[in-house]
Parts: sequence; structure tokens; C-alpha cells
Amino acid sequence: MAAPRSCVLWRSCGRGWWRATGHCRLPGCRRSWPWATLGTRSLSQEKRAAETHFGFETVSEGEKGGKVYQVFENVAKKYDLMNDIMSLGIHRAWKDLLIRKMHPLPGTQLLDMAGGTGDIAFRFLSYVQAEHQRRQRRQLRTQQNLSWEEIAKKYQSEEDSLGGSLVTVCDINREMLKVGKQKALDQGHTAGLAWVLGDAEELPFDDDSFDVYTIAFGIRNVTHIDQALQEAHRVLKPGGRFLCLEFGQVNDPLISRLYDLYSFQVIPVIGEVVAGDWKSYQYLVESIRKFPNQEEFKDMIEDAGFQRVTYENLTTGIVAIHSGFKL
Repeated sequence: MAAPRSCVLWRSCGRGWWRATGHCRLPGCRRSWPWATLGTRSLSQEKRAAETHFGFETVSEGEKGGKVYQVFENVAKKYDLMNDIMSLGIHRAWKDLLIRKMHPLPGTQLLDMAGGTGDIAFRFLSYVQAEHQRRQRRQLRTQQNLSWEEIAKKYQSEEDSLGGSLVTVCDINREMLKVGKQKALDQGHTAGLAWVLGDAEELPFDDDSFDVYTIAFGIRNVTHIDQALQEAHRVLKPGGRFLCLEFGQVNDPLISRLYDLYSFQVIPVIGEVVAGDWKSYQYLVESIRKFPNQEEFKDMIEDAGFQRVTYENLTTGIVAIHSGFKL
């Protein structure tokens, strides 16, 4: 997808959100965005001659970005509700498994790409906070000679409940980010969060900036998947981990037929009834079928430079968690 002409950063600050355009004070952010120096001839113009898929439709690469943007702009407000309905709530378990597989420790710097509505980010913050509190309790148990007053004082002096962790949610779609920021306020997430408008193919961050990069149900919508994977590798620190939760290929013939029936005959109807949008959910179903299977995607991750690449199938391969390290 063509990069936007400007990038906006929102960072939680007290009760509201701090906003900056063009330049970013977030650690790891480039001082100027890569697209800010482009002339009238943008990167997307150079790609328009090539063709790609938009679901089952063949379109130019330059056209796909706009079409995908429109899909998620249309579904943003109902995105989380539709995920619950379409997956019967199972997507929550898949995302919980992703976080447990990550096992982030206090101080982890996470980039959650295509994470607009905050599902992964909020789980990350809750996990890290719980881990930080467990460490505090273990530390206090080793200090049996402390008085109650000293223990209470130690807890009160702990300003950062996340142990220095930060999750940067990056998404190319403004509407998705808007939904995520409102959810953060509603759920009381006021620390350890930053929101960046940016393109997976041209990330506005310096090299070696993050400990973990996650992308959940987003990479199949990128025009150049190989380019997005290379960018993920670039911004990770040495030793950093890439984790991708994405739909896969079901190998069981019976389950595959039932899955196709549900996907093509039921999901678009639900999209029309709940979100008033048949076409967007028809595209989402088709995009799953066009995405590489687990072995092919594993090869692509390795081609981007990642090592120790593995994947774990969930729910008979309907989705898979892909993992790789920058070593």
C-alpha cells in the first residue's frame, strides 16, 4: 500500500493523547518519515504497472492499497464485534496464545503492526503488568525483614507498573487507530502505549528499535509481503522476535469443505446484517484463500533474513502462529 504523505503519532499522556505530525519523539522513530522526502513521483507510481490480487479480483499494485484502505475504513467501527461473531469468540483465544508464546518481560519494546483496534497491545500490557507484579511479590518474599510500612512504601514508590515496557501500535488506517485509541481510554490503558500512522512496507522507525514485532491478521492485506517482512527484520534489535498470527490452510478435507461453506456462504451475510457491508467481508474471505500456505509463508519469512523460523497450527490450521528471530 502506498505510504501516506504524513505520519501522525499519538501517545497516551494523562487523560488524553499527545499528537505530533511530521516528527516523532518516540524512541526508535525516525526524525523524518521516509516518504516526506519523496517528490511528485511516489513509490506507488513506480509499481502501478505490476498486477496483484484484491481477493479474487486482479488489480494493479497501486490500486490495491486504496481498496484495502477503504475496506478497513468501512469496517473499523464494527471490526471487533464482527471478529467475535465470525469466529464465535475463538479469535480471543488465538490472540491470548500469541501473547503467551511471546512471553514478554517487563521492559519489552513491542511494535504491533496493523494493530489499530489494540487487541494485541492491550493483552501485551496486561500480561507485562501481571508479570511485573509477580516479580515484585517474589522480591518482597525474599526480604522478610521488611516492616509493613516499608513494604507499603516500596509499592507506592513504584511509578511504572509496566517495568519500562512500551507497545507502539502502528497502522496505515486512521479509522482503525481512532477506534483503538477510544478503546484504550475506555479500558483505562493510559501508560505504555503509542499510536503511529504508518505503512508496513516503509516503517517510520530506526533500525534495531524493537524487541518484538507482531502482526495479527494484517500481513495478508499488504501489497508486497516480502517488503513488509524485510522492514520487520530491519526494525527489530539483534535477538528480536517476529510473531505473526494469520489465517492458514486447512489440510483436513472434510473440515476444509465445511470451512469454505461457512466462509463464503455465511460470513458475507453476517457482514451485511451486522456491519451493513457485504463486499468488505467477501474480500476478507477471499484474501484468506489467496494468502500463501504455512510452508510457503515460512519460506518467505526465512527469505527476509529471519532464523529459527517455525509455525504452530491452531484450530486444525485455520490460523497459525509464525515465529522467527533476528540473529
